[in-house]
Amino acid sequence: MKNRIYIIGAALCILFAVSCKETSNGNQLEDNGSLPDTMGYITITSEQFKNQGMKLGVISQRTFTESVKANGFIDVPPENRAIVSAIMGGFIKRTPLLIGDKVTRGQALVVLENPEFVALQQEYLEVQAELNYLKEAYERQKTLFDENISSEKGFLRTKSEYDMKMATFKGLEKQLDLLNISTTSLNSGNIRSTVTLYAPIGGSITNVHISKGSYVSPNTPIMEIINGDHMHLELSVFERDVMKIKKGQKIEFMIPEASDERYEADVHLVGTSINSDKTIKVHGHIKDKDKHNFITGMFVSTHINTREVELPSIPSEAIVTFDNEAFVLRLMEEKENNYVFKKIKVDPGASNGDYTGLNHLGPLTEDASILVKGAFIVMAE
Repeated sequence: MKNRIYIIGAALCILFAVSCKETSNGNQLEDNGSLPDTMGYITITSEQFKNQGMKLGVISQRTFTESVKANGFIDVPPENRAIVSAIMGGFIKRTPLLIGDKVTRGQALVVLENPEFVALQQEYLEVQAELNYLKEAYERQKTLFDENISSEKGFLRTKSEYDMKMATFKGLEKQLDLLNISTTSLNSGNIRSTVTLYAPIGGSITNVHISKGSYVSPNTPIMEIINGDHMHLELSVFERDVMKIKKGQKIEFMIPEASDERYEADVHLVGTSINSDKTIKVHGHIKDKDKHNFITGMFVSTHINTREVELPSIPSEAIVTFDNEAFVLRLMEEKENNYVFKKIKVDPGASNGDYTGLNHLGPLTEDASILVKGAFIVMAE
């Protein structure tokens, strides 16, 4: 028991002695006007400062443009994108075009061949002949009925037969029209086994799904055409940022996989519904798109400029980030042979590349001297 008391007493004496020593040292440093390293201060000699090309700077007010980051791609409106297909199947007899070829609206694309085309034209001519006969019979019955010579029942039966055959004739006529078969030419006896498909829009061939001799089923995609006259940006903006987006705002975008060049656009439409991935579509009009070789489907990285704000700022090089926290070195003391800095946590805001704004000064003051060049070297050590 006595041994335990002695041990505890000895420990308390040691702690008291250490405490007194630290207090004595602390007072001595303050009396000498120097700052202890244990308080997070960093001392740089004048020689180090000069050899490393370090520089001091001050906080200054600057106007920054706040922006929202968004990714997307270059696209065209639905009406500028066409998939070519046939309403009836057939064998490809001729397909002269390749991916990348330019076409104009109405230009011949593909020739299809199918015996069913012949059967359809034959049926049309047969129905037309029957219709001519029924028309004469209907007109005769109508005249007789008007003169009370024939019965109403006979007149109505003839009229019904004529109307039914007329409906069949109109249906066949429409089918031939969809197949681009001229009924005027057909009435002259020109029955053919082929049909030609024409370009519904002008543009470039982007996909070809067939080859000569292959069979295509009805409504199967044969080729695709895109008209790039109305290329635009199709962007996805996160829900948290969409309230900042307004029509007319400037968009700066890059195509990371193709170039480091920056291009301009502006916000044209903002979506009104949230997608499953919590984003909203934003449609942007590209400026001077004819001067650049943009391609539909290119990935774009953008900044949408939302507003201008004035902030206290420092050179971006002065800010060093560790573990997602930003710091600067503030000059606390300058002597003949050394500089004493303190590591200060900051909250970076908008940036223009060269300068970064501070959302609030915190422990800094507007007249504070900051290490604006060489901060990373100092803090890395």
